[in-house]
Amino acid sequence: MSQQEIADSQSAAANTRDQLIDGLKSSINEAEKWLEESADDVSEAASEARARFDDTLRTAISDLRKLEDSIVAHSREAAQSVDVYVRDNPWKAVTIGATIGLLAGVILSRK
Repeated sequence: MSQQEIADSQSAAANTRDQLIDGLKSSINEAEKWLEESADDVSEAASEARARFDDTLRTAISDLRKLEDSIVAHSREAAQSVDVYVRDNPWKAVTIGATIGLLAGVILSRK
């Protein structure tokens, strides 16, 4: 797998994660709104709001599980891609590692 494919995979994982996090935030905001609306009302409307809250909470939990599964899957995929790349190109991997170490050393020594 090429470096471009690895970068694309990481970008896709980040996009998926961001979409799921946005969905979670939206669900939580809706739940808070419904709770505020039903705080003073103990009638049928309050029961309805609590039911909507339960649905929203279930959706948020489901989205969180999807996010976790997606992150784990993409992390495994990225690790496998790096493993294959290093096995196919050991000297390139050593050169890349040494370059990153040198750059980190230069940056840290300047501060």
